[in-house]
Amino acid sequence: MLSRNNRDHFLTRVGVHLFLICVSVVCVFPLLWMISCSLKTQETIFNDWDLWPSQFHFQNYIEAWKGGNFGVYFLNSVFYTVMVIIGIVFFSSMAAYAFSRLEFRGKNFLFYLFIGTMMIPIPGAFVAIYVVINKLGLMHDVWGYILPQINGGLPFAIFMLKTFFDKMPKELEDSARMDGCNKWQIYWHVALPLAKSAIAVIVIFNALSVWNEYLLAKLILSDNLMPLQVGLLKFQGERITEYPQLMAGMTITMVPIIIVYLLMQKYIIKGITAGAIKG
Repeated sequence: MLSRNNRDHFLTRVGVHLFLICVSVVCVFPLLWMISCSLKTQETIFNDWDLWPSQFHFQNYIEAWKGGNFGVYFLNSVFYTVMVIIGIVFFSSMAAYAFSRLEFRGKNFLFYLFIGTMMIPIPGAFVAIYVVINKLGLMHDVWGYILPQINGGLPFAIFMLKTFFDKMPKELEDSARMDGCNKWQIYWHVALPLAKSAIAVIVIFNALSVWNEYLLAKLILSDNLMPLQVGLLKFQGERITEYPQLMAGMTITMVPIIIVYLLMQKYIIKGITAGAIKG
């Protein structure tokens, strides 16, 4: 027989797991339904209510890919996402290491200034971004779209990486210096590998943000440089009643982010809850 405390603990765990299962079903079911509808025909999508279609119509994906010109939009989004992620990780890791390990005048003021910019989302700075990009001659240019997003992702990335570098024992740096490493080599070969959990969190958060960006693209880019989300909206306007192809198009936009998440999921909880040394 279970004691009262053990029984209460068991019932609490069961209740928590049941709640989490319900939340997971609510979150995952619409995605499964979208994928299921993308594999049906225009006729069966209203008659066949099973998640597992009786026949798989992969032609919907081919028609969506070709009809929506998704090839160009997809490659554009991949390029933008990769470039923004590289820029954020590179610049934020150097800045975070400097804030954590170097001593210079105004360090705390600059750090809190960076953190304060987290309260200003990119849409809230569209007027300033437009003026700056226009004066720099980057309108209708890919860098006019990439640079503001790098800037927007830096504060959170710097904050997270600094907390990791703060926990890095100074003995590791001392050992590296004894081996002849300079500050750059310590940053590159010692500090950066230890922060891979935090970097994974930064990558997935910012990849999701860049991949789903729409308003900034409409403000800065010309038609041939538009990302996938703009292409999807344009495709939706053209095929508003062709539901299987619309679902196929939305699935195409969703799959890359899911793949990135699955590749990095083991680092995400670790990066959020633990320090670099504990990770």
